[in-house]
Amino acid sequence: MSITTVIKIAIADDHKIFRDGIKMALSAKDNLKMIWEAEDGKDLMHKIDIKKPDVLLMDIRMPEIDGINAISMLRKEHDDVKIIVLTMYDDQQMISKMMEMGANAYLTKTTDPDEIYEAILTCMNDEFYFNQLVNNAVMGKLMQKKNIRHHYGSSVPIAFSEKELKILQLLAEDKTTEEISKIIFLSPRTIETIRQNMKNKVGAKTIGGLITYGMRNKIIE
Repeated sequence: MSITTVIKIAIADDHKIFRDGIKMALSAKDNLKMIWEAEDGKDLMHKIDIKKPDVLLMDIRMPEIDGINAISMLRKEHDDVKIIVLTMYDDQQMISKMMEMGANAYLTKTTDPDEIYEAILTCMNDEFYFNQLVNNAVMGKLMQKKNIRHHYGSSVPIAFSEKELKILQLLAEDKTTEEISKIIFLSPRTIETIRQNMKNKVGAKTIGGLITYGMRNKIIE
């Protein structure tokens, strides 16, 4: 993507002062155009159906529909929109959760406007923007896995979420990513992210190893 291409931006945040600050900071960039702003999750879902942005800057904590539920809905209905989480939360568990659910980047509200701009361009060009926050969250998960020494041949079963269990069962039934996507109403990219996360949890290198773990521990049939 050329830097001269105009990127349509939208922002969803319940604090007007913050929205105004972001709009002012990004207004200096000739290749960005703010097309709308939303004051809560419900307003966001209404406006995105009318006019879809290329990039959505979105808070997690919002009235009506919070960012967690909003991203789940967005990935079902507007999977091509790049979502940059822009929030006060810097908890590693929350970062991992939002990235697994389909966020393309995760930034805190203290992030410099130049980095927000960089994240926008990177997401448009390379799909994801990995900063230190996201890298630390990923490393934290890997270290946790190493410390508890779980692997796919372990006799100690790992706890999977209901969604992960459903995906694991469908993988065991030889369903493709596209087929699983249609069955559980998540985007193929989200399915792949969850699948990779499950492999990381058990230390499996392949889908076969993941399924083997599930069968050995009687998690799937």
